[in-house]
Amino acid sequence: MKFTPSHTNFELSPYTGLDRDSWIEAAQYLLAGIFNNIKDSEAPVVMPRYETEVTYPSKDAPLWRIKAEVFEGLCRSFFISAPLIHIKPDLELNGIGVREYYKKQVLYAVTKGEKNYVLNYSDMRELDKSGNPVAVYQQTVETAALVICLWLSKDEIWETYTQEEKDRIAAFLTDFAHANTVPQNWRLFNMLDMAFLYMNGYDIDEDIMRDHAQNILAYYAGDGWYRDGQSFDYYSCWAFNMYTAIWNEWYGYEKEPYIAQKFEDNSNELMKTYPMFFDRDGFTNMWGRSGIYRNAATSAFDGNLMMKNSSINPGLARRICSGSLLQFFSRDDFLWNGVPTLGFYGPFVPLVQGYSCAESPLWLAKALLCLHLPADHPFWTAREENGIWDQLKERETLVTTLNGPALCMANHEANGITELRTGKIVKHKEDAHGMWNYSKLVFNSKFPWESRPCEGVESQQYVITYLDEEGAKGLAANATFWHGEKADVLYRRQFFEYETETETHWRTALNIADFAVPYGIFRADKIRLFRRPVRITLGAFGFPDNGTEVIEKEKDGYKAVILKGHDHTGKEKQLAFTIMDGWDNIQIIKSTDTNPDSKNSIVLFADTRRNKQYGYEPYFLISQVITKESLDDFDENDIFPVKAIEYTDPQKCGGYGPVTITLKDGTVRTIDFDLMEGNLQL
Repeated sequence: MKFTPSHTNFELSPYTGLDRDSWIEAAQYLLAGIFNNIKDSEAPVVMPRYETEVTYPSKDAPLWRIKAEVFEGLCRSFFISAPLIHIKPDLELNGIGVREYYKKQVLYAVTKGEKNYVLNYSDMRELDKSGNPVAVYQQTVETAALVICLWLSKDEIWETYTQEEKDRIAAFLTDFAHANTVPQNWRLFNMLDMAFLYMNGYDIDEDIMRDHAQNILAYYAGDGWYRDGQSFDYYSCWAFNMYTAIWNEWYGYEKEPYIAQKFEDNSNELMKTYPMFFDRDGFTNMWGRSGIYRNAATSAFDGNLMMKNSSINPGLARRICSGSLLQFFSRDDFLWNGVPTLGFYGPFVPLVQGYSCAESPLWLAKALLCLHLPADHPFWTAREENGIWDQLKERETLVTTLNGPALCMANHEANGITELRTGKIVKHKEDAHGMWNYSKLVFNSKFPWESRPCEGVESQQYVITYLDEEGAKGLAANATFWHGEKADVLYRRQFFEYETETETHWRTALNIADFAVPYGIFRADKIRLFRRPVRITLGAFGFPDNGTEVIEKEKDGYKAVILKGHDHTGKEKQLAFTIMDGWDNIQIIKSTDTNPDSKNSIVLFADTRRNKQYGYEPYFLISQVITKESLDDFDENDIFPVKAIEYTDPQKCGGYGPVTITLKDGTVRTIDFDLMEGNLQL
């Protein structure tokens, strides 16, 4: 059952209708679904499970892994209940008093001998026979959620414990706080554990705290973004830019003012461009790992509002947060047995990762932490604003390029969609899941990424297949180097089968050059082959197939295929894929269980071959994908936008020299890969 608020206020919130009362309803809606799966006050938060092949715990999982699910369910559901408990301390769901339930279950979780005890760090090290000197465990993650929730419900739960009970919880937290952690965003979990202990009068090792804090600060890449391991993704927003705000309040401003100020400065830097990550409806793009956390990406706005000198416009922040909440909560496939699915919308196994369990999607409740802001806070009292979307001229696209994290957002006025292009990516050459999450050429806020529809084809990815190998499989690019933007063109390079053991000249690559047009992205990419014969394909976005009209067109020597249909919710969808120089044809694949929106989908893909080992054949692959949420026909000049393509070489293959593309609307873009070799960034 989808969420439909009974209370709306379109005067205060002209775009979404949601106000603080609506958000309270949404939180209770989500928590009620969870409690409907809890039989009594003694039962843990272990939810129904339909997926067992990818997620944990497996049937032969060790004890600590089984206990991790119990702790994950407790703490992540506590994210939802903690602000509600403060607002509605007498709340009952499924006949269970919510406040007393969490008060009891927290004690069970930290107390040896109790059935729902989740094991402390020392217990797990003792059970762990791996011999790994830097072993870490999922419970560390959840301790940070626990301390945040105890803080949010301080008066209702934490302060009602006896001193002995507080000491018992503190001892459990201390064991994790000073133990091993993963050297990326996990350091923040230990920092919050220690900060909570310090705030409540317990001893901590301040050198360990300082070491973690300086490392977190050192991960900063600019533009408000932190590097989390190799990759950039929403962890920068729902971890680095959320947890640092809480840490500042609890500890940093008092004990580490230099680091705290840097965290605040970085948060304010993020706010300059973070609103551009969301589309006109406030939708979050499906991009990066842990997509099951969905609108948790909006928690960075709450984090900024917690800083001493917040810079975000509160009316804009609430508009985006509410829009993203409705993106998911208003769908009838969002919940399975009352619990958010393991997917982006409905169940979608290609998105799911092995570190997740049935309760993991409850991490999206970080988006609901804004309920800790009092009713008179500007976040709740300011009138909704739509930022740049109300400022763009007709058919204008705002392009924002961030070189630090290698991110480029295109906000299209013509369709209200935001498209994201990314770089500085390295995944293992067999990690298809990682490539889907990070290596798509474009991520679209209204056309979420599709997994592989068939061998040799990927949506929004090039795939190469070596034709001189019998049974050869198609290869997608597993590394994307960033070059940056020049004269309104974004330059990147993708490698296929990239690995450090082999020099890149022995790997097929593509120099990527693309630029925004009113409804999408125009591509003018150049092949860099070391062997042939080879087949090359390029897929468009996956298209939800709930009855689709397919239209083929040709003009000016170019081909296009247009798809018209509806998504799972009945919303109108349209996509046009145009191929120009370098391609042979467009083909259609119908697929099942590869699209996060709908059971069935269609992927259009371009196809070509290069046969001569050292032949001077066309090097440029020129194409365009445009989309919108309307069945009204695209203007023909949008489908076939090119007036002229001018090559430097007389053979018009693009082997050397600039290529100038003139569009019918007067736009001129010159594609020039000269000196790209000297500035490729990872």
